[in-house]
Amino acid sequence: MTDLPDVNWLTIPDLTELLGLKVSQVRRLIEDRALLAQRIDGVWKVPAAFIAGNEPLGELRGTLVVLGDSGFSDDEAMRWLLSPEDSLGVSPVDALRAGRKAEVRRVAQALGF
Repeated sequence: MTDLPDVNWLTIPDLTELLGLKVSQVRRLIEDRALLAQRIDGVWKVPAAFIAGNEPLGELRGTLVVLGDSGFSDDEAMRWLLSPEDSLGVSPVDALRAGRKAEVRRVAQALGF
């Protein structure tokens, strides 16, 4: 995952400070799929783009469910969310941040078929 360009990664301690939560609460967000984490060099990290203000990007959880239902592994979902998607003109996470949730989920569903 470290080969993705321009990804700003946050560690669990970074997230506890940013979100004002305990480590156990951040881990719960990851377990509940409100956030998607990747182990990089032995450390769990979350892309900063998955945070909006001081909370997880609200549209992420449902999008992760759609991706999982479409057969994406966590690694594949992470790569897809962070990589430019031709049909969206930007990365899916950037489209989610711009309020294009339905469009992103339609593309994710279509990729699963």
